[in-house]
Amino acid sequence: MTSAIRQIPLDTAIHHHAHDFHQIVIGLRGQAEFEIEGLGGSISALSGCIVPANHMHYYAGTGDNRQLILDLPHDALSLTGHHHELARLFDAPRFFDLDDPLERYLDFLLHELRLMSQQGPLPLLQQERLASTLLGSLHARLAGEPPSQGRRLDLAALDRFIDHHLGSHLRVADLAAEACLSEAHFTERFRAQTGLSPWQYVMRRRLEASRRLLNESHLPISEIAALTGFTNQSALSRAFRRAFGQPPSQVRRRNRQQLTSSASRA
Repeated sequence: MTSAIRQIPLDTAIHHHAHDFHQIVIGLRGQAEFEIEGLGGSISALSGCIVPANHMHYYAGTGDNRQLILDLPHDALSLTGHHHELARLFDAPRFFDLDDPLERYLDFLLHELRLMSQQGPLPLLQQERLASTLLGSLHARLAGEPPSQGRRLDLAALDRFIDHHLGSHLRVADLAAEACLSEAHFTERFRAQTGLSPWQYVMRRRLEASRRLLNESHLPISEIAALTGFTNQSALSRAFRRAFGQPPSQVRRRNRQQLTSSASRA
């Protein structure tokens, strides 16, 4: 794939996807909303956003809108060779505003696109030159700024989702989709925020739920295993013993003994 520069309106319906090339979106008219791996923001005329490759992003235009979009593969001429430092622009998603010099360059770039469109398709080398100049100018302005931090994961909402699907086969991809993130970035952010992998966290929720049911219900242990997502009673027993130092059957016996003792005293 070669670099491509295009001007399009964005649909007013919300769409989402991820792609294996970098992207820069600059507003020309109207407004658009983006959320890139949890980092949300608006784009209006003369502002834009950076979408690194393989980052899940949601987007929607508002009313009459038009955007300039640069699609940049990893091996684009504007990101390799003497320009390899410009690839650092895509280390993280971010939003930006164009200053006066960049506004003038944008006018020039649009003029070149109009001129070349009258003469036929824009030559690929010319597209790469235009993209390199824009990327170099953005890099010079943004290199010293720390990228914006995405929103923290809503663990309470994830807990509700996990508990609602506790008896199902939960995948990391299911949790990532619930958080509107790609699986890789969800896992990275989840571990940074909780200190656990998503799998470890779900297992902890399953075991806590099974212990609660052992203490508060008379359900058979095999049924508790099924309700909390374990394949069978043996799988629950092994995990329960590792986590709490005793099998669920022992917890159940202790509860019954305590009930019997309380009844006899009464």
